[in-house]
Amino acid sequence: MKIGIIGGTDGLGKTLVYYFRDEFDVTITARDHKKGQKVAEELNVNYIESNKELASSSDMLIISVPINNTPSVIREVAPFMRKDSVMIDVTSVKEEPLKTMEECLPDNVEYIPTHPVFGPRTTELDNQVIVLTAPKKGKWYKKVYDYLESKNMRIIETTAQHHDYMMSIVQVLTHFSFISTASAMEKLKVDINETEDYESPIYNLMIDMIARIVSQNPYLTYYIQTMNNNGPKIRKAFSEAAEELRKAIDNNDDKKFVEIAINATKNMGDIQNALGMSDKAISALSHEYSLLNESIGKEIALKHIYSGKVHIGVLEKVDGKTAILDNGTKLRIANIDVLSDEELYQWKLDNIKWKKQSISCIFRENVTPNIIVETLEKVDNVIKVALTDIYDGPQIEEGFKSLTFEITALSKESINGVKNILTGFGGVLR
Repeated sequence: MKIGIIGGTDGLGKTLVYYFRDEFDVTITARDHKKGQKVAEELNVNYIESNKELASSSDMLIISVPINNTPSVIREVAPFMRKDSVMIDVTSVKEEPLKTMEECLPDNVEYIPTHPVFGPRTTELDNQVIVLTAPKKGKWYKKVYDYLESKNMRIIETTAQHHDYMMSIVQVLTHFSFISTASAMEKLKVDINETEDYESPIYNLMIDMIARIVSQNPYLTYYIQTMNNNGPKIRKAFSEAAEELRKAIDNNDDKKFVEIAINATKNMGDIQNALGMSDKAISALSHEYSLLNESIGKEIALKHIYSGKVHIGVLEKVDGKTAILDNGTKLRIANIDVLSDEELYQWKLDNIKWKKQSISCIFRENVTPNIIVETLEKVDNVIKVALTDIYDGPQIEEGFKSLTFEITALSKESINGVKNILTGFGGVLR
């Protein structure tokens, strides 16, 4: 199947390329042709300069451009869509794209307005939410649904209107409140780094969530606010709520404050579940920091959660939010997973060239070879130990015998460790 992605060089469009390139024939376009060609080469997909040509050659055309540009791109390519193809958009506002598709697309082209409710930093589709708002379900709809289901995604089917109302809460309200909080901190000249000395785990999580939102493309968050028809009503409700709360506090009206707080709490749904989820998040953060601090001075493997690259070295220190290895590597703790000892060992098995060496050692004739082998196999980073020869010929003093072991290990240090154990058993290396 030929999949075309208009806007495949950045954001969610680029993320979709990662998901699709191994299964489908993917071609992308971009406003910046030089950048588009470079990204296509990096991702090993095709590049074409014309949106119209891409539309005419694709079985599935995905529109992944800024929200404010989506309707105009739909109008641009609609007349060139291949017969019996399908158009999909992935914007977070659905009413306007749907209206444009209904007006512009020919009857022989199916359309499925969608909203993947996750960001471009998402590394797995498993358990991620995607919303489908197609008013008609043609032959493509089942194919798309079955594919998403095979990826274990959480699929929501609804209308474009209801989707936009829900997103006015999930995005418009939360983004507006988070950006307002960050803006208030900026106006107060708050030094965020200094507040970390006083932070609680909940404050830490809140700051990270706020930072995640405000660091997004500001034009994206602006258009999420302005292109959702429910936006004015939502922002007005937030402003009125904040003003009501401020007046209750300024007027020393504790009854009004408590009333507002209790009513708000009742409306939050399953509080116990929320407490449990936040406790898990706090526990995970605390556990990771404890694990890192306990690993200082030891070999450790840190996997970058976005690039997938594994960094191995002795953990020199944990400096604030950064883990520093003895080889100079510095990694932000928020961006890494600490591999277990088993995962580290498996990574070494898969990625490090094994070393082999035969070692001969003279022992008294009453030594038990099997016990020696079992002991050597427990040496760190020793993969295999094989007893390949037992010799008690003329060159060996009476009452002694020579044992030869073939050692397979991950490092010279491990082989040297084997030699030390052999001599510790009373053996003499030949």
